[in-house]
Amino acid sequence: MTLNNSNFPKRVKIVEVGPRDGLQNEVTPVDTETKIEFIDRLSATGLSHIEVTSFVRADTVPQLADAEQVFNAISKKSGVTYAVLVPNEQGMQRALSAGAKEVAIFTAASETFCQKNIHCGIDESIQRFQKIMQIAIANEIKVRGYISCTLGCPYEGKVSIQQVAVLAKRLYELGCYEISLGDTIGIGTAAQAQEMFATTMEVMPVDQIAIHFHDTCGQALTNIYACMELGASIIDASVAGLGGCPYAPGASGNAATEDVVYMLNGLNIETGIDLALLVDTGNFISEKLQRQTVSRVGQASITTVQQ
Repeated sequence: MTLNNSNFPKRVKIVEVGPRDGLQNEVTPVDTETKIEFIDRLSATGLSHIEVTSFVRADTVPQLADAEQVFNAISKKSGVTYAVLVPNEQGMQRALSAGAKEVAIFTAASETFCQKNIHCGIDESIQRFQKIMQIAIANEIKVRGYISCTLGCPYEGKVSIQQVAVLAKRLYELGCYEISLGDTIGIGTAAQAQEMFATTMEVMPVDQIAIHFHDTCGQALTNIYACMELGASIIDASVAGLGGCPYAPGASGNAATEDVVYMLNGLNIETGIDLALLVDTGNFISEKLQRQTVSRVGQASITTVQQ
């Protein structure tokens, strides 16, 4: 039996967010060398878009304090976009100095989450982005936009889907070439995901809308499939399902890139990604994280005994 859905894309672009969104919530510090090897391994899988790190304050996200070192040391492969997240003008200047060719900015469909995440309201976040956009245009840097909490907020609960579409339109008109709609706490269902995607399609081109689902309730793949039925062709994912959010208590990791590629292969949708290499990379970073966690626990036990 062959599935027949004329709206399915023939090819999907996967945006790998593991090095940034995946690692940022890890409690155990990940050494710089491991991050570099992780990204280099991802580059070899056929991925065309990798989000490397975030230029945020080290005291805010300690895991990404080595952003410059990582970005400058990775082997940048031709044809692969190496993007970085920037929260404000200072972060944008750091990205510019590092030589980044693409940055991502982020806001939320929830006022409370926006305040918790970037310490300002939604309208003020857009004002901040105007300065970032001016710098980006002057330096020919592409800008991607993120909207968090599109299907629910850990502080406010239900979020207006119409608000999501309005915000997506504002970012698009600001100059973002692509808008990623994120279910940050992973509570959305297929029907809700489709409604959100369809409503956003009314205000901007479908081929510039990305989807970013966390898997807290085990619905990430289902929601991705549901949005692809409407023509979604850009999917954010994190190898090994790494991820979470410091400002969304209880939120689990992203959709696992391996699972997404496996599903797409089964649908005969092209990705250009070598699944075997991707699985090996997922195993690599999972083993590294496990070893570092065990090492940290062991060191803590030794310290306790000594005291």
